[in-house]
Amino acid sequence: MLSLGTSEQVAAQAAATAQKRGPVTNLPLPRFVSMKAAEGNVRRGPSLTHRIDWVFKRRGMPLEIIAEYGHWRRVRDRDGAGGWVHYALLSGIRTVLVEEDMLQVRAQPAPDAPVMAAFELGVVAQLGACEIDWCEITAGGHSGWAPKSKLWGVAPDEVRE
Repeated sequence: MLSLGTSEQVAAQAAATAQKRGPVTNLPLPRFVSMKAAEGNVRRGPSLTHRIDWVFKRRGMPLEIIAEYGHWRRVRDRDGAGGWVHYALLSGIRTVLVEEDMLQVRAQPAPDAPVMAAFELGVVAQLGACEIDWCEITAGGHSGWAPKSKLWGVAPDEVRE
C-alpha cells in the first residue's frame, strides 16, 4: 500500500516552492522596484480616497512590492514601513540600500580583490549583475562588487546578469 498522501505531499511541496504571482501583472511577489518619483504618497488602502499615512521622499529608494490591486501596489521599505502606492510612482529600475557604513566595493566579486570605493551607510546604489554572494553596484560615479549580505533590495538567492 502507498504511504498516505505521497503524491499529495509532492504536489503540495511543488506548490509551496513555486513563486507566488501578482494577480494584476503576473510578476513575482514579492519583488523589488524603486521610487520613480521624488515624492510618493503612501496610502492606507488602494485608492485615492484612502488616507495618506506618510510620503516617501527619496527618488530611487528601493521598495519591495508585496501585493497588487488594480493600479496600486502595496510596498514596504527597508524598515518594514509601507502601504499602498500608485504604480506610476514606481520604476522597474533596480536599486539597493547600502547597509554598512563605509562598505568597501571591490574590483571583482572576491574579498581579496582591490578596493575601488567605499560607500556610506544609507547610500542608494544602482544594482547591476549579481552572483550568489556578490552584487555589482554603482553610485556617485563609482562602481564595484559588494557582498550581497550588506545590501537591501536584492533577494538572497537572486542571480542577475
